[in-house]
Amino acid sequence: MADQKSGLNRRALLQAFAATAVTVAPTFANAAGFLKGSGDIRRLKMYSGRTGEHLNMVYWVDGEYIKDAMDEINTFMRDWRTNSIKKIDHRTIDIMAASHNLMNASEPYLLLSGYRSPKTNAQLRNSSRAVAKNSLHIKGQAADLRLSSRSVSQMANAAQSCHAGGVGRYYGSNFVHMDCGDIRTWRG
Repeated sequence: MADQKSGLNRRALLQAFAATAVTVAPTFANAAGFLKGSGDIRRLKMYSGRTGEHLNMVYWVDGEYIKDAMDEINTFMRDWRTNSIKKIDHRTIDIMAASHNLMNASEPYLLLSGYRSPKTNAQLRNSSRAVAKNSLHIKGQAADLRLSSRSVSQMANAAQSCHAGGVGRYYGSNFVHMDCGDIRTWRG
């Protein structure tokens, strides 16, 4: 069922994953034994330059989110400044993964910002006009991402094609904001 308020269009996300199934099949061919033959899995690949951590995992199999994988994603996307963790909205994770698949990118995302504590958001707001007072980062519903092999336009176009949330293009800082809020676009 589509969540009209947030703009999340489940059908569009499923189509984005289906459109990339043939492309990503070789990537998933070596998945753990319990995944063999499932064909309906989702993977997320990221690294953090701030913490030095890497993440490359299947988080969804045959219609079910894997709790341990989701917990690991929550920890990975924590506010590194305060080391505080918040549950990341699965819709944002799906948008990130679908966009990555649509771009046929082999490199992991560089995570610039996932969850932000209210304290961190306020600090960032004091130094930049681009930081929203009620940022979806505070709710665990947004991520700022970069790929060295793709342009800001390519990343933003992939995210927009999911028809599932907000997409911000930050050309000067070379990153794209993706969230599961209302469908909207902007340039930062």
